[in-house]
Amino acid sequence: MTRPPLYVRRPFLAGLLRQLPLLAVLVTVGVGLLVVTFGHWRRGLVVMGVTLVAAALLRLLLPVRRVGFLAVRSRPVDVVLMAGAGVALTVIALMIPSV
Repeated sequence: MTRPPLYVRRPFLAGLLRQLPLLAVLVTVGVGLLVVTFGHWRRGLVVMGVTLVAAALLRLLLPVRRVGFLAVRSRPVDVVLMAGAGVALTVIALMIPSV
């Protein structure tokens, strides 16, 4: 006798596990915002930019059933927009001269 899948046995837990990639991205962006709050704006923006690139990689590599709400549009559009925003944010933060 086989056990039913997790989403049948424990739907809340299955839904929570499905959103772990998004939770990891949000927590890391929150850390970046916290770093900006404490006066290290360049480091914080780089953390947020790298997090967006990591989110794009998660969207690219994870199957649809595991990616949760990181999947908003089609996979190519999501990957290009998140990676582009992450690279742009990182490059702009690093190009601004220190005073």
